[in-house]
Amino acid sequence: MKKIVKIMSATALLCAFAYAKDYEVKMLDVNDEGTMVFEPGFIHIQKGDSITFVPTHKTHWAKSVIVPEGASKFESKLDEKATFKFDTEGVYIYECPPHKMMNMLGIIQVGKATNAAKAKAAVPKLEKRVSENKGRLEKYATQIKE
Repeated sequence: MKKIVKIMSATALLCAFAYAKDYEVKMLDVNDEGTMVFEPGFIHIQKGDSITFVPTHKTHWAKSVIVPEGASKFESKLDEKATFKFDTEGVYIYECPPHKMMNMLGIIQVGKATNAAKAKAAVPKLEKRVSENKGRLEKYATQIKE
């Protein structure tokens, strides 16, 4: 009986990993939304999924600004592709540090938006410091599903 339970547990764990997906977020100088932008700017993934940040031009990297309680912060390196796995549900807000004044920020929702209130409260403060592309982060925040 114990052996059957162990086998079933191992199978369930393997199935969870088999369904994890890897998404790509491009770091762009320009697209239809304007200059200095992540594409997509908002993405909803599931717990266990990964995101690969891809710099398509020079001087970009991704760094978390807001993360759910218990989640690890993340930061890629300048001009390098980086993959991060998201194991904690909630809303993550991230930026490209050299271009944050140009509103090069993005939002990742992992599963349920456990920290939606905190993340949404941070948006006006983050928007206040930008000089270009105003309203972009606010638009992304409207896509958070609570």
